[in-house]
Amino acid sequence: MGETATRASGGVEARAIRRITWRLIPFLMLLYFVAFLDRINVGFAALTMNKEIGLTAQMFGLGSGIFFIGYFVFEVPSTVILHKVGARFWIGRVLITWGLVSVAMAFTRGPLSFYALRFLLGLAEAGFFPGIILYISYWFPSRHRSAVTAMFMAAAPLAGLIGSPVSGALMGMNGVLRLHGWQWLFLVEGAPAIVLGVVTVYFLTDRPVDARWLEADEREWLVREIAAEQAVLKDAKSRNAWRALLDWKVLALSLAYFGTSAGLYTIGFWAPLIVKGYGYSVFEIGMLVAIPNLIAVVGMVLWSRNSDRTGERYWHAAIACVVAAVGMAMAARAGGSVVVALVGLSLTAFGVSAAKPPLWCLPTMFFGGTAAAAAIGLINSLGTLGGFVGPYMIGANSGGTGDFSRGLYLVGGTLVVSAATILLMCAVVRGGSERKTAEGEVLG
Repeated sequence: MGETATRASGGVEARAIRRITWRLIPFLMLLYFVAFLDRINVGFAALTMNKEIGLTAQMFGLGSGIFFIGYFVFEVPSTVILHKVGARFWIGRVLITWGLVSVAMAFTRGPLSFYALRFLLGLAEAGFFPGIILYISYWFPSRHRSAVTAMFMAAAPLAGLIGSPVSGALMGMNGVLRLHGWQWLFLVEGAPAIVLGVVTVYFLTDRPVDARWLEADEREWLVREIAAEQAVLKDAKSRNAWRALLDWKVLALSLAYFGTSAGLYTIGFWAPLIVKGYGYSVFEIGMLVAIPNLIAVVGMVLWSRNSDRTGERYWHAAIACVVAAVGMAMAARAGGSVVVALVGLSLTAFGVSAAKPPLWCLPTMFFGGTAAAAAIGLINSLGTLGGFVGPYMIGANSGGTGDFSRGLYLVGGTLVVSAATILLMCAVVRGGSERKTAEGEVLG
């Protein structure tokens, strides 16, 4: 009898996960694809925009990274608001506002307007990524979370894979209707966010209990499963937002995430300019920059499936960070070899992409409810500042010579710190769990 019930439960689980995955993940991937494209297309715009509006390498690095200052300011409150009012309305609002700012980037006239619009773009988009990570935790039990998070996050390297040649082609529209190619880039790639913002309001479902597109038994199983996971979080700090924000695990995960963000956005913002140094045309740059992103897409999905299969998170994240650091070092030492540079950039793209899904499985193992929203928001807020520091270090250390090696070494160093932080956290958490188990056995 028990065996039959177990098989029936397993059947419901498989059906529910399959249905939820097909309903939500492709749409969430599309949203993140557009979001990431609107963040990194400035790297392609820079191929001609910098000269036309008077940006130096250091100014471009500062302006590219200043996006994350705006992002930082509103990240935690935006994620908490999403938890309170629901994903449909809030994610829709985020998409529409960042789409409007992204389109406005086409009218940048100099350093000050560039800085201001990049800051506003970050402010508008704040809460989107951590909000989706939180939203995924509403719909998928923890044992399924790394793989679906990887599927969602694969949209970032996909944006580089597909967006790079598309961006290169849009740059070729220079002079059409008296607009520069980089202006067409921002206009065409910013508009979809506005349309998708309206679609989101009607398409997303806030919580499983409201999902009429699930069968009754699937909905009941999911609500019960998520509730059971939340019930395990008995520590008061796991549900208190303010106490969660001061928890050492949140700060450790923020530091770990910092290096992965520095690496990811170094690739996103600077790869086109690094490859340009080898003398390729804009279209050829688009095709070559797509290679690291293709490797990242395939690698991160396979890596995350293995993390779910084994149930291990820490080592999967740490090893990926080390691989990314090695890639940075290779790109820095590439010299005159574009092949070595692309191999290095590919290793980095794989490493920073593969590290993120296992990392994002950890916060919801420790926190629930509003505390989880606040913790995820703060981790992303502090960690994503790496997206400011990484690109800025590249520009500040290039000396205007086109030599990016020193900056690449520095970004690689942040990835080594991330790996060390993850492994130290692993040792402390597992050590504490073993002590609690031993104490329980003695008391028992």
